[in-house]
Amino acid sequence: MPHVLPPLATRATPAPLPRLPGFDHTLAWLADPYRFIARGCATLGADVFQTRLLMRPTICMSGPLAAELFYDESRFVRAGAAPEPLQATLFGHDGVQTLDGDAHRVRKALLVGLTGADSVQTLVSIAGEEWDRAAAGWAATPQPVTLYREVQPLLARAACRWAGVPLPEADVARRTRQLVALFDEAAAGPVAHLQARWARSRAEAWLTALVEHARAGRTALPPGCAAQAIVAYRDLDGRPLPAHTAAVELLNLLRPVVAVSVWISFVAHALQRFPAWRATLASPDGENLAPAFIDEIRRHYPFFPAIVARVRTDFDWCGLHFPAGRRVLLDVFGTHHDARIWRTPQSFLPERWLRRQPGPYEFLAQGGGDVAGGHRCPGEDLAAQLMRLALGRLLHMRVIVPPQVMALKMSRLPAVPVDGIRLRVLDPG
Repeated sequence: MPHVLPPLATRATPAPLPRLPGFDHTLAWLADPYRFIARGCATLGADVFQTRLLMRPTICMSGPLAAELFYDESRFVRAGAAPEPLQATLFGHDGVQTLDGDAHRVRKALLVGLTGADSVQTLVSIAGEEWDRAAAGWAATPQPVTLYREVQPLLARAACRWAGVPLPEADVARRTRQLVALFDEAAAGPVAHLQARWARSRAEAWLTALVEHARAGRTALPPGCAAQAIVAYRDLDGRPLPAHTAAVELLNLLRPVVAVSVWISFVAHALQRFPAWRATLASPDGENLAPAFIDEIRRHYPFFPAIVARVRTDFDWCGLHFPAGRRVLLDVFGTHHDARIWRTPQSFLPERWLRRQPGPYEFLAQGGGDVAGGHRCPGEDLAAQLMRLALGRLLHMRVIVPPQVMALKMSRLPAVPVDGIRLRVLDPG
C-alpha cells in the first residue's frame, strides 16, 4: 500500500508533486472512476500525485492524512472547484457546496437545522408509509420489479411530503425522472449528460416558481416545513436568497433523499451476496446489529468516488508543493479500502464496526471532518436511517430473486448492480 512521503522537515526544498506517467488520464478515470486514484497512488508509492483530468492539472489524494489535510479550510476552498459538468447537473450553481468560510457556515446551519433527529424521524415515517403502499403494488404484479427504479418514486413522494413541496400524483413520474437524472445521468455519457442538464433546468424552474409563489402569497406552504424555512431564510448579508438559489437549496434536500435509492440497491445486493447476514439480522438480536451492517455497506460499496476542492493559496506539505488554484480530488472509495485503516478491506465485515469506530477522516461516505462547521454532509443520518428502513422492509418481504446480473458496473457512476436488483414480490410483509 502507498505511504505518505517524508515530512517537510526532511526536505531542504519542497519537491514537485509526483506525476502519473502520461499526458491526460480522463479516459482511464472514466473507465474505472472508483479505483483510479488508489491505483495511481500504488503505482507511485505515495498518497498524493498529479495528473491531468479533462485536460486540467489535477491533484489526487488518498488516505486519512490526506483527508485531514483536504478538510483544512485555510488551505482548500470549494468555490470554483467542481468541474462545470457537475455544477450544471449534480450540484447546481450558488448552492451550499460552492461556499466557504462564514458564508458556508451560515448557509450550512440552515440545512443542519432542517435535518435534525426529529426531522429525520418524520421523513423515515413518511417513507415507511410510501414504501408499504408501493410494496403492495409490487406484490400485485406477477412480473419482477427492479428495486433500484421502483424505490425512486416512493422516495420522491416522501421527500416532497417531508419538505412541504406540493407534488400532485400526475407529476410524480416527471419529477422523479428529473431528480434521478441529477445523480444517475450526469456522468453516464454525452447524451445522458445533456439529459441531466435539461433535468436540472426543469427542476430548478419548478422550485423557483414555488419559491416565488410562496413569497407572493399565491402558494401556502405547511407551517414549519423545510420549504417554508428556505423561502424565509436570510443569508449572511441579511437578504432573502434569490429565488433560483433557494430552489437549488431545496433540491439539495430532495435530491439526496431520492439518491438513497442507490444505497437501497446496495442493501438488497448485500442481503443476496451475504445470505448468512440475512439470517443474523432476522434474529432477535438483529436490530442491534443493523447499524453495523448499514455502515459496512456505506464503507464497502461504491457511491461517490471522490470529493473535489481547490487549493486556496500556495503551501507545502510533507515535502510537496501545492500550487494555488489547483483542483484536488480526495479519494473516497480508495480510503475506504485502505489496508492501513481497515483490516482485510476488500472483505464485507459488518462486525468490524462493533470493535472500532473510525476517525472523522477515515470514513468519508458523506464527507470528512465535522458536520456543523465543516463540509461533512448534514444528510448522513438521513441516508443511514432510510437504509435501515429499507433493510427492515426487505428482511420481512417474501420474494423470489430471478436469475440476473448482480455484478456492480464499476465504470458507471453510480455503480449500481447491472440489473438494478430484480425481485418477484410474493408478500410485502
